[in-house]
Amino acid sequence: MRRIKEKQFTNQQKGRLALAVTIFFTLGAVALGLTMGSSKITLGTVLEALLTGDTTSAAYRIIVHSRLPRVLGALLAGSAFAVSGSILQAVLQNPLASPNIIGVNTGAGLLVLLCSAFFPSKTALLPLAAFLGALITSLLIFALAMGKGVSRIALVLTGIAVSSMLGAGMNCIMILYPDAYIGASTFLVGGLSTVTLKNLEFPVWYILVGLVLSMVMRRDMNIIALGSDTARSLGMAVGRMRFLLVMTAAMLAGAAVSFAGLIGFVGLIVPHALRFLLGNDNRYLVPAGIFGGAAFVVLCDLLARLLFAPYEIPVGILLSFLGGPFFIYLIVHSRRKGHD
Repeated sequence: MRRIKEKQFTNQQKGRLALAVTIFFTLGAVALGLTMGSSKITLGTVLEALLTGDTTSAAYRIIVHSRLPRVLGALLAGSAFAVSGSILQAVLQNPLASPNIIGVNTGAGLLVLLCSAFFPSKTALLPLAAFLGALITSLLIFALAMGKGVSRIALVLTGIAVSSMLGAGMNCIMILYPDAYIGASTFLVGGLSTVTLKNLEFPVWYILVGLVLSMVMRRDMNIIALGSDTARSLGMAVGRMRFLLVMTAAMLAGAAVSFAGLIGFVGLIVPHALRFLLGNDNRYLVPAGIFGGAAFVVLCDLLARLLFAPYEIPVGILLSFLGGPFFIYLIVHSRRKGHD
């Protein structure tokens, strides 16, 4: 009993330490995102511009109209994708699951383009359309995951096939309705260069609700990850809880896609990095993922801005370079452990 208590205490300490570290890194990433760029601005100048509100100063215009929306968008998208990935990995009991790999992001993108094509003036509908697209795709993958005899690797490959078909639908829309989405190329690869504070007015509420729900249900994620039989033996209504978790993951991924585009691999890299440090306890993974994902995307977006300065690449391209090899490593690692 004493050993169990000591182990629990150690886990709590690790979780609190990880949360403190990720918060620290997030604050540091925000400071770097606001001060670094084509023109360097000191942190004091940033604070002065935000507090005084001097609209005539160049620093104020750069910060408020360019860097602040971009950093806020990166914070929201990073948190949403990271937590969505953690939820999907728990619900599907698959370490390879993430919103972009199993097609959730593409489903959200397809509905966003459809909404832009047929209701171009209804920009407030974009987060809702993205959520519905992500939800439909999530439920489809969820139904496949519940089928008997479906291996984990086969499930991921099915998700990739679904994503490919949805991507073909997106290409058709852009050919038939070329003005369906302004800056469609950036949207397809995932980028934050066109994000404005107005773009974030609606998605921010979807993401905040999704993050709160994920915090409330993080203990249930642990139980779900043990398997259906074990969860039922502990008195859980498994079907209802899985549905709520899938809806939450879809809400997070869909809202992020609506303004950040098809950014990939955040929901794969961040949960696995944190799991390596903290283990599989979602009580600690979820809050650490909120801040860890936020810091990760802010730093990646900053790197994408500075890497080829004065030119800039969308952050989605950089994340694809990082995520592709990481995904291959996870597949090889899962096969060696006999997860298939």
